[in-house]
Amino acid sequence: MLLHIKHHWKTIVFAFVAAALLSACVAPPGKVSVSKPVPALNASGGVAVRGFDVVSYFTDGKAIEGDPASSFVWQGITWQFATAEHRAKFASEPEHYAPQYGGYCAFAVSRGTTADGDPHQWAIVTNKLYLNNNAFAMHLWDKDRPGNIQTGDINWPLIPKQDRRK
Repeated sequence: MLLHIKHHWKTIVFAFVAAALLSACVAPPGKVSVSKPVPALNASGGVAVRGFDVVSYFTDGKAIEGDPASSFVWQGITWQFATAEHRAKFASEPEHYAPQYGGYCAFAVSRGTTADGDPHQWAIVTNKLYLNNNAFAMHLWDKDRPGNIQTGDINWPLIPKQDRRK
């Protein structure tokens, strides 16, 4: 028995990690587990999407780091862009290019909580940008994109947001 466990330790560890992640995100649609208000836009250090160019997901089909010299402030947050053209596109339609759920993990929001969005774990669905926290969250979100988006759309307004004036 011990030899059997020794050969399958990676599977066992993965199962425990998966169970822990899923148990942390169990709220049904319309019920959230977040009680402490979060910023409406996920922006570490005042920079959105860790400095990645959100327009590039739509125009280039990939994550491209933005340049601080080509930035734009929207809703009190700095958004960085790879080109002046991308900056101009964002400035004309920021709601279109900004990620859904304030840039938080789409899978976490669908489960009634928040987690940081990773700019490398992304998808565009019906012309909207969604970020996920990691490859595992992305995999779980991908299993039922329409259902997770529908649940996320219900949960996002219920997650308490910090007053931006503070």
